[in-house]
Amino acid sequence: MAWPRLHRADHLGLPAAPGRPVAAVVAGMVFLAALAAAGTLAASDLARRWRGAAGQATIVQVPRPAEQAGGTTREAAVAGLLGTGARLLSQAEVEARLRPWLGADAGRLGTGLPAVFAVKGALPAGSEARLDQAAPGTLVSRGAEWQAALLTLARSLVACFWLVLAVVGGVAAAVVAIATQAGLAARRDALEIVHGLGATDAMIAGRLAGRMALLVLAGAAAGALAAVPLLLALAGLTAPFGTGTGLPPDLWLLLAMLPPAACGIGWVAAQASVRAWLRRLA
Repeated sequence: MAWPRLHRADHLGLPAAPGRPVAAVVAGMVFLAALAAAGTLAASDLARRWRGAAGQATIVQVPRPAEQAGGTTREAAVAGLLGTGARLLSQAEVEARLRPWLGADAGRLGTGLPAVFAVKGALPAGSEARLDQAAPGTLVSRGAEWQAALLTLARSLVACFWLVLAVVGGVAAAVVAIATQAGLAARRDALEIVHGLGATDAMIAGRLAGRMALLVLAGAAAGALAAVPLLLALAGLTAPFGTGTGLPPDLWLLLAMLPPAACGIGWVAAQASVRAWLRRLA
């Protein structure tokens, strides 16, 4: 019987030449998917932070707070209009907020730091005009507006991530199908003989799809591992924003899930391609 040869990858497995490009393409696709996942999770985490009290606060910035305005300082004039519901941030707090953008020397700017008030909730109607009249140039930043913008950004990135996954899955399936067809064409004579001796479509498809799935799994694992150093470096760059220096558990889980998912896509694509080719052979 010739069927034991079905267990030998060199007779029914795809040739090594098409396999290496498949693994390389899959590695690149999974690498891009990992980066998209990291960006999506980071945006979602930032949006969750702003859903709290900080996202509902109103920030009032008074440039040149020590200058005189109507017999008092600009800072005091704004504080009087805001009332007891406003809290003046200390210089250390202002420097901490500016540090992610300006570094550790934020307090040494030649223009000086503004006075920053944090107000719970929204300001009454017409407050901005009165603040600007008392201290021209006063800036009002509504936390709710930033929160809405961040939530919109997070939803957009989530949609983009699923689109990237769909593209990655489609490209991987197409590459697997093309490589499988090339392997079948290269081994056409041997496969016709084995098929004629009685090997079923399921046996042949199972052997070929299994080897292709292993190639895809290897490429996907390489792509996911290659993304880890870059993601760790990006996490270090975003640490001043309160995101931490390591990768979140959700991202580690997603990175671990990408190779098996790619392997499943490769197996299904190879199975479908082999069975379609064998039907034409009959």
